[in-house]
Amino acid sequence: MKTTYSVTEGQALFPRIIKQAQGELVTIQRHGTVAAFVVGRTRMEAIAETMELLANDDFRTTLKKYRAGKLKMKTLPTADV
Repeated sequence: MKTTYSVTEGQALFPRIIKQAQGELVTIQRHGTVAAFVVGRTRMEAIAETMELLANDDFRTTLKKYRAGKLKMKTLPTADV
């Protein structure tokens, strides 16, 4: 299925594009240049969560240590809920 639309096509096909964006990134072009992206809710929530994590200094430090191989993972006991 097509994933890039002109603004004119986007206006005419808006409901279809919104539905399509739930599964993949949809690009909107104006005069042959990318003007916007339509991103589904699930993907946008994941992007926002990633941005929040990366804004946290402690998280970034821990991630850097993990990527450098300086951090060991442990198995945590499961909690009975």
